[in-house]
Amino acid sequence: MLLSQQDVLKLGMGAGNETAVAEFILEGFSGLDQRLQLFLSLILLLMYLTTLTGNTMIIFLVCVDHRLQTPMYFFISNLAFLEIWFTSSTTIKLLVILSSGRRTISLKSCFAQSYFYVALGFTEFALLVVMSFDRYVAICQPLHYAAIMKQQLCTHLVVAAWVLGFTLLSYRLVLLSKLTFCGPNKIQHFFCDSSPLFKLSCSDTTLLWKADSIFISFVVLGSLCLIMVSYMCIFHCILHMPSASGRRKAFATCSSHLTALAIVYGSCIVLYARPSEGVSLETNTIVALLNTVLYPFLNPFIYSLRNKTVKLALEEALGRPKVWLFPRS
Repeated sequence: MLLSQQDVLKLGMGAGNETAVAEFILEGFSGLDQRLQLFLSLILLLMYLTTLTGNTMIIFLVCVDHRLQTPMYFFISNLAFLEIWFTSSTTIKLLVILSSGRRTISLKSCFAQSYFYVALGFTEFALLVVMSFDRYVAICQPLHYAAIMKQQLCTHLVVAAWVLGFTLLSYRLVLLSKLTFCGPNKIQHFFCDSSPLFKLSCSDTTLLWKADSIFISFVVLGSLCLIMVSYMCIFHCILHMPSASGRRKAFATCSSHLTALAIVYGSCIVLYARPSEGVSLETNTIVALLNTVLYPFLNPFIYSLRNKTVKLALEEALGRPKVWLFPRS
C-alpha cells in the first residue's frame, strides 16, 4: 500500500513526538533567590529527618512494647509506615531541587512519582477511616471493643486499605504510559502532580481527567463523610460521659486529631476538588507543602508522642525508666 507524502509527514511527526520529550523540568520554587532556596532546603531537611525519626520510632515502639500492641497503635504504626513513604515520594526530589538546582526528572520517574503519590494518598484516606471507626468503637462501645476489634479484623482492614490503594490506582500507570509529550517539558510544580502533567501531553487526556476527578472526589469526599459521621457519634458519646475530666481528655484528643484531618483534607480539597484554572503556582506549591511535608511531620506528635504510654515506652526503650524525658501532663 503506497502512502502519500502528507501521510509520511504525519507518521514522521507522530514518531518524533513520542521521543521529543525525554525528561521534564520541575519549576516549583524557581522564582526564589538561591539563598532562600538553600535556607528552605535546610528547613525541609530538618522536618523530613524529624518525620522519618518520629515515625520510625513509633513503629519500633509498637513492635517491642506489649502495652502498645493494641488495635489503635497497630493502625497508628501502619499510618507511620505509610507517612515515611508518602513524604519521601516528593520531599527527596524537592530537597535535590532546592539544594543543587537539578530540576530534571525522567518520564518513567515522573510517572512513578505520580502513581505512588496518589496510591499512598488513597491508602492514607482508607487508614484514616479505619482509625476513626476504631476510636468510635473504643469510646462509644467500650464494653464490646475487645470483641469487635479483634486482631484478625484489624489485619484485614489494614491489608484491604493497602491493596485497594495500589490496585485501584493501577489504571493511572496504564493510561500515563500511553501519553505522548511533544511540546514544552516544564511542569509548574515541585513534583509530578496530575494537573500540570496532563496539560503538557499531546495526547487526549480527557479520560484521565475524568477518571482522576471522579476517583479523587469519591475518595476524598467519601472518606471525609465517613470520618465526620464517626466523630459526630464520638462527640455525642463524650457529652454523655459522667466524668468531667474524662470529657476534657477525650475532647483534647479528638481536637488534635481533627486539626490533623483539617490539614490533610483541606489541602486536598483546595488542590483537587475545585477547578485548577486561575490558581497560581505559588498557591498550589504552598498548599501542596501542607499535604506532603507538614502533615507527615505533625502526625507522630498528634497521634502518639503526646501519649503517656508512648512516652513511658520510649524512655524504657532508651534504658532510662526512672528519668522522664517529657513532662507529665
